[in-house]
Amino acid sequence: MRQLKIVAFALFTFLCTSLALFAEEIEIKINKKYLNFPISHQQDRARMTFEVAGEPDLSVVVRLAPGEPDYWVFKDVSHLRGKTVKITYEGDARGLSKILQDDAIVGQDSLYKEKNRPQFHFSTRRGWINDPNGLVYHDGEYHLYYQHNPYEKEWGNMHWGHAVSKDLVHWKELPVALFPDHLGTMFSGSAVIDYENTAGYNKGNTPAMVVAYTADGPEKQVQAIAYSLDNGRTFTKYEGNPVIDSKEKWDSRDTRDPKVFWYEPDGHWVMVLNERDGHSIYTSGDLKDWKYESHVTGFWECPELFELPVDGNPGNTKWVMYGASGTYMLGSFDGKVFTPESGKHQYTAGAMYAAQTFTNMPDDRRVQIGWGRISHPGMPFNGMMLLPTELTLRTTKDGPRLFNVPVKETEQLFTPVEKWENLSSDRANELLDAFDHADRLRIRTTLKLSHATGAGFNLYGQRIVDYDLNWNTLNGSFYSPEDMTSTVVSADIYIDRTSIEVFIDGGRFSYSMERRPDERNREGFHFWGNNIEVKNLEVFHVTSIWD
Repeated sequence: MRQLKIVAFALFTFLCTSLALFAEEIEIKINKKYLNFPISHQQDRARMTFEVAGEPDLSVVVRLAPGEPDYWVFKDVSHLRGKTVKITYEGDARGLSKILQDDAIVGQDSLYKEKNRPQFHFSTRRGWINDPNGLVYHDGEYHLYYQHNPYEKEWGNMHWGHAVSKDLVHWKELPVALFPDHLGTMFSGSAVIDYENTAGYNKGNTPAMVVAYTADGPEKQVQAIAYSLDNGRTFTKYEGNPVIDSKEKWDSRDTRDPKVFWYEPDGHWVMVLNERDGHSIYTSGDLKDWKYESHVTGFWECPELFELPVDGNPGNTKWVMYGASGTYMLGSFDGKVFTPESGKHQYTAGAMYAAQTFTNMPDDRRVQIGWGRISHPGMPFNGMMLLPTELTLRTTKDGPRLFNVPVKETEQLFTPVEKWENLSSDRANELLDAFDHADRLRIRTTLKLSHATGAGFNLYGQRIVDYDLNWNTLNGSFYSPEDMTSTVVSADIYIDRTSIEVFIDGGRFSYSMERRPDERNREGFHFWGNNIEVKNLEVFHVTSIWD
């Protein structure tokens, strides 16, 4: 009898476990703002589908934690209050019972205070971010959309995340703006304000914000549009999508990242689109019907095309075309064809990728934001945006070239602490001892080489500046100063908790990197080089944008 009870108990336990493992759905009546999901990287990704009022709503892949989670992510469901959501999961269904409905996201109390949270760069509350998308100014706000996986700190489930700012510095994260649909997940794109109502979406005196984006499907990538009448908070997708399907033309899956702008001389829209081995140019009168015009080879992903004055002279302009890597060509553009005249050139290197510039700026500046390919150990988020910078064309010994410096609005973050001049490297190192452990700092300095062919500036063994005069390299990239015989190099250095950005010689060249101090090295800030002179040295305190 005792053995029979043991067998019965074992069978009961097995059946309960089996039911738990194979129970694939749960229904939740929404009465709070968020659904919080426990995530475990010990689990494989599995399909999770949302259904509202019997209609499919969203399908993503996640790693629901059946036990203790590595971290939590969330979905804003405030627009579904009073409705019932059915969630189906194809993985270990025990994780469904751990979904938490609340008016706060799990970890809200420590938000923006986490150990490895960037303090003066934008990062998302939870999940993965990469390319900036849809950068546009409208009605007093700068809009930053971005590639976003809300359900994990690794790439996937591409949505368009959304943040807004009044000053390009302090950002407020808003709910997700674009969601995957039957055409695919939401890849990169751009935004414009359709003042002339060319697409027919304007309402009264309210011009539509129209976004062009890539839908990444299982077989191909196509281009689509959507519009918003509430200043970019929510979008309605065009029922005639896709507006461009170029897979057959190019026999390539790689047709993505539309950048759209208005070409005033001819009164039409221009789209620059990555297709196979370069950037294609399309034109349209209504943002819906597009005509192929031309193609420029030599680029990959995230195209940009814009006009800049040389040295601020509106009578002397050049068009700039660049791709995701930051290499660029200079040339002319007639509304249909870009004709290269010089390049490819390089103005930046390192962690930055897929930078995009703002459209509809309230002044004449060309401002860009780039994705920082930088991780944040131990955090429930990954990736960040680098500082917004202004691009200008200036005359150099080699001809017009792009210069790149942080926008003037960032100056509000920096308070001068100390300033010295004409120091030996040893004395400069002593003076910087007090700042070795700062989690964020700005340092501006100028080095003069004397007996050295190389010199630099380290932080705990990490080479922030490594200038080789013999090979003309700066941190591995070729660099030739304006004065070819110069032994002087200046650097404006921005150090955040997980990143470092460096702007050389007034923005002539820039680079970025993940902050990775050598834990075995205890020397802190350290100038090196044989008998070098630190001509000037300035230290600034940095205010957190989250304060």
